[in-house]
Amino acid sequence: MDATELLLTRQSCPRLIAPAPDESQLKVILDAGVRVPDHGGLSPWEFIIAQGEGLNRLGDIFLQAATENGADEAKQAKAQSMPLRAPMVIIVVAKPKTHGKVPEIEQLIAAGCSTMAMQQAAFALGLGGIWRTGDFAFDKRVHLSLGLSDADQIVGFLYLGTQAVKAPSKPSKSGSEFARYL
Repeated sequence: MDATELLLTRQSCPRLIAPAPDESQLKVILDAGVRVPDHGGLSPWEFIIAQGEGLNRLGDIFLQAATENGADEAKQAKAQSMPLRAPMVIIVVAKPKTHGKVPEIEQLIAAGCSTMAMQQAAFALGLGGIWRTGDFAFDKRVHLSLGLSDADQIVGFLYLGTQAVKAPSKPSKSGSEFARYL
């Protein structure tokens, strides 16, 4: 698959099974994540990788946050099992730095570009993935449990693995519908 086809046929894969990316695939994915537009070369991101026991630890973090937020038992169980929807989750964290010429918004966008680049790299390697956020991405308890600072923001949870079933193709949209000329 060439780059244009990859970009034009991209679609999330919500049903993921083992195997997770292997060590060499993960290196490619992470390297793609840092090869994105990054004004000032600030590298305003961190990638926290959860797999194996790390998925259980992430589930425990979600469970604790759900419990402290008053969730009922069913929602607590769902929260704890969320990371187990894939054999690997990369938590992409924007870590904006104070810089006179690079505003925070540019750094957040760079971290978002990083997430998409990693997902595209996974697809190019024949893997599946889905970029999720949800309440836990913005929960201060989750941030504290992950050792994040007040300035850090979770851009997303990138679930990666092998596609369990081929998702039906989504209808394509024409980019020209959203474009205008000056």
